[in-house]
Amino acid sequence: MIRAVVFDVGRVLVQWDMRHLFGKLISDETELDWFLQNVVTTEWHFQSDAGRAVADMVTERKAEFPDYADHLDAYVMRFNETIPGPVTGSYEIVEELAHRKVPLFAITNFGAEFWAGFRPTQPIFDHFNDIVVSGEEKLHKPDPAIYRLALDRFGLGLGEGLFIDDSLPNVEAARANGFHAHHFHDAPSLRIELEALGLLS
Repeated sequence: MIRAVVFDVGRVLVQWDMRHLFGKLISDETELDWFLQNVVTTEWHFQSDAGRAVADMVTERKAEFPDYADHLDAYVMRFNETIPGPVTGSYEIVEELAHRKVPLFAITNFGAEFWAGFRPTQPIFDHFNDIVVSGEEKLHKPDPAIYRLALDRFGLGLGEGLFIDDSLPNVEAARANGFHAHHFHDAPSLRIELEALGLLS
């Protein structure tokens, strides 16, 4: 029986896109595309999710792309601007689940330093009993170890948690490692599933 809901954070609870920040700094769309494909790439950024120190990442990148040193400083200092707000309808679902006293948890691929700067800006997370942050644990989805860690930390047995993520590989890994799982597309479809499971009415 499902007794807890476990959320991903980026693109499930909050929007996330590097363009929200770097579009303010690079006006030419062609240059912006090149920058995001070669300098601050998603793959490069994910090193922080895996636990690498952002300072080390940025120092290396500045040596490789010295013309973009200021932009790399902005990546560190203004990271929260890559997160422009909540995903439509998701915070409302969290509030309703909390009101029904459904235990809430999260597993997020998020750099430790970035999480430390972001978490205090979002009181919605006060509803969560615990959050496993990949950069803090140096484990990241879809590594099976992060799901096993989460079950242990959250005090959940096999099949007692519904995990919600926008990434299909993360969803499939969760299903293989003790969770029911929902592949997130939007809040209305999530609400339908939560209602079918009796977690919302």
